[in-house]
Amino acid sequence: MKKSTSFSLLLIAFAAMVSFPAYSQARCSLLQAANPMAMTPASSATSWFGFMELPFLFISVFFAFLTANSLKGGKFGKGMKLMAWGFLVMAVGHLHMQIEHFYGYNLFQSLLGQTFGRVAWFLALILTWGLTGLGFYSIYKSSKGE
Repeated sequence: MKKSTSFSLLLIAFAAMVSFPAYSQARCSLLQAANPMAMTPASSATSWFGFMELPFLFISVFFAFLTANSLKGGKFGKGMKLMAWGFLVMAVGHLHMQIEHFYGYNLFQSLLGQTFGRVAWFLALILTWGLTGLGFYSIYKSSKGE
């Protein structure tokens, strides 16, 4: 196995370990355990900054897909498309976080139950970073001429 592949797998394993729901604090959602600021009231400025990020995030996703389509395939286009899909999953996750923070509604837990809802959230995190990482790796390989 190449060094870069081993290092990538090590980073993914580390991200999985620190993101896993078993490590969250007692009686807190996974989001609150990862971000202590999520425990503040929804009227604070920090909460509103979190909400204000959504339009910029979705605009960035739009331009990521626009850039990927303008590259018309190839290794750069493939890498950018993978990154754009990763960013889209991230944007939906951030929307979900804001809905849970402001309204206390967790879509994953409502649809899948507490355990499978947390597993779905964990898989969404892995999918986000996996797609983004694969996209960057594809662009890296093509920039080296491989």
